[in-house]
Amino acid sequence: MEKVVITGMGCVTPIANNVKDYHEAQLAGKSGVGTISRFDVSDFPTKIAGEVKLDLSEHFDRKEAKRLDRFVQYALIAATEAFENSGLDLSTLNLERVGTLVGSGIGGMESLEANFEKRFAKSALRVSPFFIPMMIANMASSQVAIRYGFMGPSTATVTACTSGSDAIGNAMRMIQFGEADVVLAGGSEALITPIALGGFSVMRALSTRNDAPETASRPFSATRDGFVLGEGAGVMVLESLSHAEARSANILAELKAFGRSSDAHHMAEPHPEGKGAALAMGNALRESGLNSGDIGYINAHATSTPAGDKAEAGAIKKVFSHDVAVSSTKSMTGHLLGAAGAIEAIACVQAIQSGVLPPSINFDEADPEVPLNVVANEAHETTLNYAMSNSFGFGGQNASLIMGKL
Repeated sequence: MEKVVITGMGCVTPIANNVKDYHEAQLAGKSGVGTISRFDVSDFPTKIAGEVKLDLSEHFDRKEAKRLDRFVQYALIAATEAFENSGLDLSTLNLERVGTLVGSGIGGMESLEANFEKRFAKSALRVSPFFIPMMIANMASSQVAIRYGFMGPSTATVTACTSGSDAIGNAMRMIQFGEADVVLAGGSEALITPIALGGFSVMRALSTRNDAPETASRPFSATRDGFVLGEGAGVMVLESLSHAEARSANILAELKAFGRSSDAHHMAEPHPEGKGAALAMGNALRESGLNSGDIGYINAHATSTPAGDKAEAGAIKKVFSHDVAVSSTKSMTGHLLGAAGAIEAIACVQAIQSGVLPPSINFDEADPEVPLNVVANEAHETTLNYAMSNSFGFGGQNASLIMGKL
């Protein structure tokens, strides 16, 4: 099959709203977590999240914004940056050969909540006529296609916290199987809402370190107490190598492999031995043709939950015989759920390009049950040829992407 390469990237995150600033914020160990400002959190046990700091009115007029859920707006901003950075020219593109695949774990939760309030306060017939298309999870992908006139396959992945990684991996398959020459792929999520915060809170999944928000997300640390909710979007432009070379594109990295699996274990808890996670990583390695020792860095799923980080560490130890460098950029951004895999894949490409590994901040005490070579608290310079990005989600979803120098 033909090689697939990455030629453009765009993002909206709690620590930065473009890829250049996102990279610099990672290397500086910047936290994007703070007290939630969007609604009253006084009655919630968790009062913190990684909110995007962005004036959406600078990107969408009032009429357009009223028809697009926040998660769609984030996706469009990230996709626009990725497309512009790729150097693609609409006037010369075969639009029938350009696809879109932007995943989301849930979709338009903010629109759902707002319209439920109208329904119960007044009538079901008082909801917005745009309610359904604002809410459904495929709309980020569809709106990107509509904006640019892309007529290739347009679809979405809804696989919980693996949605962004699955979208990128499935987009690679589209290109490999000859369905498209170019695909804009990634994930978007906007779940900092009362219902979502309440739902995760009653699951006891979230950190309650409200007095020190910037230090609340602490993957792998012995003092971790739950994940921090985040939001945003990440989009990559993927192309067949021949298409990219034909237009003399600036190739950022090669997307080497996509491995996936199911835990077949529990709807919300990882397999305690990390069996599914290890299977996904092993599948990616086999597809890539690389040895485990070729991977110089893993951007771990590591959300800062006691069980999840331990299970992933066990899986990494099963697959990798060497002391591979590991970090979790969720320590800075919080957990972007369906968008996490996309922004973390972008972080891997940036690490390959720069030769600098982003740190896991807030790593204050090593956990003997997580015996990993953690890039702790400060960025680390190295020579990096290949990196892996892991995403694991509710329902036992597992996905691993491998990126490398071409």
